[in-house]
Amino acid sequence: MLTQDEARRFLATGTGDPRTDVTLAWELLYRLEPELYDRLVSAEQLHPSVIGWLPENVERIVEVAAGTGRLTLELVHRAREVVAIEPAAPLRAILNRKLGAADPAHRVRVTHGFFDDLPVDDDFADVVVACSALTTSLGHGGEAGLAEMERVCRPGGLVVIVWPKEVPWLAAHGYRYVRFDGEVFVEFVSREEAAELIEIFYPRATVEIARRSWRRVPYDLLGTNPPRDLAFKLIER
Repeated sequence: MLTQDEARRFLATGTGDPRTDVTLAWELLYRLEPELYDRLVSAEQLHPSVIGWLPENVERIVEVAAGTGRLTLELVHRAREVVAIEPAAPLRAILNRKLGAADPAHRVRVTHGFFDDLPVDDDFADVVVACSALTTSLGHGGEAGLAEMERVCRPGGLVVIVWPKEVPWLAAHGYRYVRFDGEVFVEFVSREEAAELIEIFYPRATVEIARRSWRRVPYDLLGTNPPRDLAFKLIER
């Protein structure tokens, strides 16, 4: 199921049991049920001000852990070239399928790579970004992954972590935090879709969602931080 490179990263520090190892559980989901994962992230839309904050009209953007394109599709028209790096082959396949319609000019190049070994040169991009993916764990970035993102960003460019999970850790590495006002919802395509996916991914909210029969679910009810923030660092060398 996992390649040798994947196993080295995702099994190195965890328990090896997806029931207790969150990193491993997500990585198996990406490979075993990629369409299920895509249904979830398609509902978890980013705050419009997060998208609006990102630089436009730049030469190159690198996105790390692009997944199925939640952020990638927003980057297509912001740079002359976008490199979307994603280690899970099934997620790359979905992203390439979406880009067939969203990127007629073929600005986006989807490629394999890991946080700690990005397949681009030093000082390559004006913006290097990751969305809801970077954590302090080795498998999902850690110190090595953050250093790699900074390596491929040119002097004067920005490294941006959208929907950050580890704000104090990023602050200790010189990142500034921005949070936008306004309520954000998980927008499912139907009430039935909401009930199904909430039961899988947010089981503690299952009873309440079933009672209210909502398609549009507040993040507060799910007990998670909404995607309306980012952390960034201006690279100076």
